[in-house]
Amino acid sequence: MLLRDCPVGFQARIKMLKGPSALKKRLLALGFVPGRTVRVIRNAPLKDPLEVEILGGFVAIRKDEAAYVIIED
Repeated sequence: MLLRDCPVGFQARIKMLKGPSALKKRLLALGFVPGRTVRVIRNAPLKDPLEVEILGGFVAIRKDEAAYVIIED
């Protein structure tokens, strides 16, 4: 399952990251590390970006970037 497809309030563990290495490095720097828990807080009015909670902080991530974050159901 992809992070971009998760509904508001959904919580899951990150399984892996895919995509270009520059994007993976950026996601890792933001805390999107396999094994960590992420929770979808809300979607922007036009459904992009989405706000997620990770490591006790809040991050806004675009839907096209969230498509590279694979989570465990």
